[in-house]
Amino acid sequence: MIPIEDLLRFIQEDAPWGDVTSDAVVPEVTCRAVIQAKDSGIIAGLAEARALFEHFGVTVRARSADGRPVRPGTTLLELDGPARAILLVERTALNIIGRMSGIATRTREAVDAVRAVSPTVRVAATRKTAPGLRLLDKKAVVLGGGDPHRYTLSDMILIKDNHLALVPLPEAVRRAKEKSLYRAVEVEVETAEDAVTAANAGADIILLDNMGPDAVEEAVRTLKERGLREWVILEVSGGVSAADLARYAMTGIDIISMGALTHTVRNFDVSLDILKGAGTIRLP
Repeated sequence: MIPIEDLLRFIQEDAPWGDVTSDAVVPEVTCRAVIQAKDSGIIAGLAEARALFEHFGVTVRARSADGRPVRPGTTLLELDGPARAILLVERTALNIIGRMSGIATRTREAVDAVRAVSPTVRVAATRKTAPGLRLLDKKAVVLGGGDPHRYTLSDMILIKDNHLALVPLPEAVRRAKEKSLYRAVEVEVETAEDAVTAANAGADIILLDNMGPDAVEEAVRTLKERGLREWVILEVSGGVSAADLARYAMTGIDIISMGALTHTVRNFDVSLDILKGAGTIRLP
């Protein structure tokens, strides 16, 4: 669950001086409303939406749960409470559900495509997330069945090309190992020989970056021939598309990380509708 303080910052962003329309037009009355799915996919963000509505005094009844598949017309949440509070939170809640569900749905599609070929290969996210939304984006990946990978630069050591432009690969790994024995050391490489160099230097994870499936197969084969494959985790990343997933999953690697899970998000369509009739708004 994302801290409520973080979620409230989204409300502050959307209504820095209140919801002037609702405050001007809507009297202090209660109403009922429903949030429904308008797409098919994996739903996510309901816990965050619920926390926001409840913070503003709205009673929430869940009719679905994060991580479940839904179809158009599925009722997700039922709301009862102050009309102004529901209207205040509406767009922020829908934005959270829409973005997180879009990520979770795309992640589940990627996971299913990979598992159809190799049940042991994991699909992971990257740090290519929207600033301020990383916790939501990463949680959505997990709800879709993926691995969040690093949350921050503080989580693990990942030696990338710009590090290696400044420090030779073996020296970079040696320094990383000396710095901490409690963090995994991952090294980004672009050739089979560099993968061997990284493995010999003591890398725990080797990231085969921007290498096509044939080049990845060569790297895996070379590591096996040198007796190094079993000592390292192999990750593929860099421009991996949905169309490539099955091919990469057959190469013998362990992880496929995809920036596209979070940097190019198709919003999942959801709606909030205030119910008309008995028990809803009655104007004085």
